[in-house]
Amino acid sequence: MSPAALPLPAIHASHAGCWLRDGHGATRTVAKGEAIVAAADTPLLLLNAPLVATRLGYPDLSGLDLLELYAFVHPARFVVPTPKGLAHALNLPEPQGDDGVPALLQQAAEALLAVCEQPDWAEREGAWSALQNLTRLRWTWAPLLAARIATPAKAERWLFARLPEWDEAPEKPQPAQVSLPPAEVTARLARLAGEGAESRPAQAAYAQEAAHLFEPRRREGQPHMLLAQAGTGIGKTLGYLAPASLWAESSGGTVWVSTYTKALQRQLRRESRRAWPAARADGSAPVVVRKGRENYLCLLNLEDALQGGFNGRAAIMAQLIARWAAYSQDGDMIGGDLPGWLGTLFRQRGIKALTDQRGECVYAGCPHYRKCFIERASRASAQADLVIANHALVMVNAARGRDAAQRPTRIVFDEGHHVFEAADSTFAAALTGAETIELRRWVIGPERGSKGRRRGLAARLADLASYDEAGGKAIAAARYAAEALPGDGWLQRLHENQPSGPLEELLAAVRATVYARDESGGQEAGYGLETEAAQLDGAFVERAMAAQAALADLRSPLMRLGVRLEALLAEPPDWLDGPGRARIEGARHSLTWRIDLIAAWEALLERLGGPADPEFVDWLAVERAEAREFDIGIHRRWLDPMKPFARTVLEGAHGVMLTSATLRDGPDWDAAVAHSGAAELPVAPRLSSFDSPFNYAGQAEVLIVTDVPKGDISALAGAYARLIEAAGGGALGLFTAIRRLRAVHGRIADRLARGGLPLFAQHVDPIDTGTLVDIFRDDPRASLLGTDALRDGVDVPGHSLRLVVMEQVPWPKPSILHRARRMAGGGQAHDDRIIRARLAQAFGRLIRSKDDHGMFVVLSSAFPSRLLSAFPAGTPVTRLTLDEALQRVAAGVSGQPAQQEIET
Repeated sequence: MSPAALPLPAIHASHAGCWLRDGHGATRTVAKGEAIVAAADTPLLLLNAPLVATRLGYPDLSGLDLLELYAFVHPARFVVPTPKGLAHALNLPEPQGDDGVPALLQQAAEALLAVCEQPDWAEREGAWSALQNLTRLRWTWAPLLAARIATPAKAERWLFARLPEWDEAPEKPQPAQVSLPPAEVTARLARLAGEGAESRPAQAAYAQEAAHLFEPRRREGQPHMLLAQAGTGIGKTLGYLAPASLWAESSGGTVWVSTYTKALQRQLRRESRRAWPAARADGSAPVVVRKGRENYLCLLNLEDALQGGFNGRAAIMAQLIARWAAYSQDGDMIGGDLPGWLGTLFRQRGIKALTDQRGECVYAGCPHYRKCFIERASRASAQADLVIANHALVMVNAARGRDAAQRPTRIVFDEGHHVFEAADSTFAAALTGAETIELRRWVIGPERGSKGRRRGLAARLADLASYDEAGGKAIAAARYAAEALPGDGWLQRLHENQPSGPLEELLAAVRATVYARDESGGQEAGYGLETEAAQLDGAFVERAMAAQAALADLRSPLMRLGVRLEALLAEPPDWLDGPGRARIEGARHSLTWRIDLIAAWEALLERLGGPADPEFVDWLAVERAEAREFDIGIHRRWLDPMKPFARTVLEGAHGVMLTSATLRDGPDWDAAVAHSGAAELPVAPRLSSFDSPFNYAGQAEVLIVTDVPKGDISALAGAYARLIEAAGGGALGLFTAIRRLRAVHGRIADRLARGGLPLFAQHVDPIDTGTLVDIFRDDPRASLLGTDALRDGVDVPGHSLRLVVMEQVPWPKPSILHRARRMAGGGQAHDDRIIRARLAQAFGRLIRSKDDHGMFVVLSSAFPSRLLSAFPAGTPVTRLTLDEALQRVAAGVSGQPAQQEIET
């Protein structure tokens, strides 16, 4: 018996064509023009409106999107946003072809609406109230839901009344000084692996090595440091969680595990359940995931959005986010349990507007402070046994954490090959239009006529200004000085050659200098331009000095204000209660951060008129995208960012481990040591290496195709299409340029779809990267094209990934920063290390389990032999023609699909 279906017309569009089903059950193939007319006449059932709009070439498409309905009915529940994924989530028959999808959409719509009538609907609370608001907003699903959701017997509580409050907890004592007996580490690993797990001697040895970082530190500033190269399949995660959990249990301390990708964070959360329960007896969480503030829902921003701050489609999104907030595990909007596809349904900007992107938090001054997701995570991490974080957060927390007692002292940097990259961004300075206008808004508040809840210093610290005369004068002086910073419309004024104020005049000089020195001849139109911050003329230096003076005039009153805040905390007045004190402490922390930022900008400008500092690389840049300028400024990076990393992170730690499958370059440890910060310490790191247990000689093969002409897009597209067809899908295509990716996708997507091989692509499909990977993993016949973000951190074991294709050797981009590091790092040898690391990371996507088989193809006849050491020893490497490669691929990909669990 067929499942019940909602008798409304439904549409499905793919690269293979369009299918329309009427309300009476008849499905037919239609042309794009007819599909667009049908969609314009009446709301149609569809799945992922932005994707269907892209397929039809009709950006104004709207209708009854099943993903929106799913987000309302099942907030915080994961679903792959494809017909197959929706069918599995709702226990419906999977459609066997594109022509069966419209019928599925009708069945899925009825199934979701029927859930709302069931007495055991888990997410019923708050649904009726949300629906009343959505009805006023004329949400297309509202009339259909109104007939299915009964009026509750008693009034539903408002979201902000339902969210639980966090509790204050006493400061965690210093961890006990313990050593971990090897036998106990081995026993803990065996327990985590579980009964019947295969014996892994390399994993056991790895766990013993990891245990050394938990030894008591012998000297201040000299942490135990371990660099551990561990090939894919060693079982790194349990290997370090075994001693980590044992040490946390024995010492009462907290271990931080830091990752670079959100995918590994999700895996760590899952694996940690083997070592810790979901909650302790007192209800607290032993494992906490921590991210930067910009990842979490800001409840004050949400309240503003719900009360009229958002209009149109954005207001509907806010209501769905409110539904999610009531059921979310931790309020994490970026990579947490908020579906990644939700933002793309309503434009990602709306999601970002609900987070604390701009450091505008008022801390205890917020009415939702005691329910804040960010504060909850921060306090929970102080009491946790394990904190799962990312590299940037660990570094920022060490550099300017509000509470020194909460700074990590035992740290495992998984994906350790990215520590250098993360430090490079964290310890950078950028004096740009976008950065300075944000500082202006933080000091002054919103520009006249601007919407939103942003407040300047005077509004946030009004009680201080009225109580403390010196503090009030400092706020007024800061506000006056901030008028020198760029304001709204700064970029347009620069284009019209009418800069206002010393900072805008400097940015105008930056722009003029960059364009004057540009030697691209227009070949790179639409891409960023840069030039060295050297040989600058007198007029430029004068503008830099004027800007520096303006920044100093702003920093001075901010420092005076900081002194007044400290005095207020040292001798608090009678009216300063606990929440008020917390608000002042939060303001002081935010103030210190911005004072440091301004000081870094002043140092950057001071250098422009004098000799170069060999520790730094400085340059001027005009940032562009799609032929549109979006930022202009002066940039500074450390030539070696591991120097501030060692001083800020390593010296304060007691034990640090960097681990990765691609930590070192071949047998050479020199680059790994240099890129870990260990070379800056007075103690040598411990070095360990564990080879992958996989049989690469029998499981994988590297094919270097020699007859695809470089620069021939048609030949490149044809090669990709034929390789994907030979593999029957399951291909990950990696590009070094977005333009070539789009060109190839545009030429082959329709051809592959007609053969039943769906093709998805970053920078083409309106889907976030994490969701694209979920779709790819879920369909063994799908293929995915992408850039750097897919070269690392994509974990797709089994039949869904059996072919990796790189369009060319991944040469480093020739930037000013790269040139400086190349000169300092040995010239070509520096480039070769980067390329081998990228090749190794890309190859690492292919073989993820002992049952995987696959091919790694590089479409480049100019592949240097010196780079072949990037691949695991024993891996066959063959140079051949495309026709020969097609035969190898067809015969060599793995044959049996592997069932993979998808977890958010």
